[in-house]
Amino acid sequence: MCYDPDAAPPAFSPAARPPAEAAPLTLTSADGTEFGAFLARPEVTTGVGVLVLPDNKGLSGFYRKTAERLAEQGHPALVLDYYGRTAGAFPENRPTEFGELPNLLPHLLALTPEGLDADLTAALERLRTDGPAEVVALGFCFGGRQAFRAAAPRFGLTGAVGYYGYPDTINGAPGPTQLAADLTAPILAFWGGADEHIPSAAVEAFDAALTGAGHPHEFVTYPGAPHNFFEMSAVEHFGAARDSWHRLLEFLARSR
Repeated sequence: MCYDPDAAPPAFSPAARPPAEAAPLTLTSADGTEFGAFLARPEVTTGVGVLVLPDNKGLSGFYRKTAERLAEQGHPALVLDYYGRTAGAFPENRPTEFGELPNLLPHLLALTPEGLDADLTAALERLRTDGPAEVVALGFCFGGRQAFRAAAPRFGLTGAVGYYGYPDTINGAPGPTQLAADLTAPILAFWGGADEHIPSAAVEAFDAALTGAGHPHEFVTYPGAPHNFFEMSAVEHFGAARDSWHRLLEFLARSR
């Protein structure tokens, strides 16, 4: 679990112009499930769309602000919530206790690859409705893992970026490492060298699997950085956060 309710993404690039739209919306998956989302749309689109995949708490203020930061740079950005099937379509109506692990866990365990894929597909369709066809997935923690999975051809992404997304198996379920041979979109991955949740051996195995599959990817590890170094209050890791932000923007520019 990455970010507290009051967390905010850092800001390094000057805002080109404020978003023309930044508002919640409700989307409908292929199986009829309604789920929450948040769209930030620039006044003038100058880059690829970005599908923002949050950590396992779902759609929170951190990710709304992240979408707005991206829209300021000319990227339409849409964040989706994972829990429409079990917790309702309106994340803003959930009790604050939802983000605590004992209360979140039943909803997290109820997620399925099929449901996640259906929701990602619906979100991508909405993002492409009035934006560019080229879309990059950007995920954090649990969302980073999903962003790597979304590099599969069925989603049609031009790239996938993951911050500290666990790449190996979880409870027997294959992770991005095991799926590497089936991934096609270029991957950019950021890792914390002091991340207690993701051992370096898991990162190395993912790197080796992608290399063996001939998959284009770039891994960047920041020595001494923890699991959630990309956050406004993590001032001691300012350099890592700033460097990753600029690398992210460069990756988005190359993905057009």
